[in-house]
Amino acid sequence: MNYDEAMNMSKVEFGQMPPQAFLLGLLSAFDNRYQAAADNYFKEITWKQFFAIICINLCKEPPTLNDLSDVMGSSHQNVKQILLKLESKGFVSMIPDEKDKRKQRILITDKCREFCRENDNQSPNSADIIGRIFEGIDEKNLMATIETIMHMERNLSEL
Repeated sequence: MNYDEAMNMSKVEFGQMPPQAFLLGLLSAFDNRYQAAADNYFKEITWKQFFAIICINLCKEPPTLNDLSDVMGSSHQNVKQILLKLESKGFVSMIPDEKDKRKQRILITDKCREFCRENDNQSPNSADIIGRIFEGIDEKNLMATIETIMHMERNLSEL
């Protein structure tokens, strides 16, 4: 079954389920498709590994495992496995925290910075691909989607 057939089937079945359930399924299916496409695009690392790099770069200071797990919305065990793979590829290093030696800080390496620069300079780069994914979606709809998912996230954290 190809993508269009799956979407047509989903549209037929949508009337048989609450829109909330349909949206959750749609988000999960999109995440799977996006992850597969991104894994194919990056070759050297997986999408989840690249996402970890993005999240590390979003932090004001080198994050701890706990910090990064919170930002990524994933378990410590999953994030630790991602970091160990990135470390073995030379993309991150983990060093003891200066104030609390029990904690480790996660640092991006020069190899990782070079990988990110190369990604930005190749065509199509990740920004081009993101632009294509959001093509035809106006800012009002985009902001409504962001607000909806953020609200869902807050509700989920209260469960």
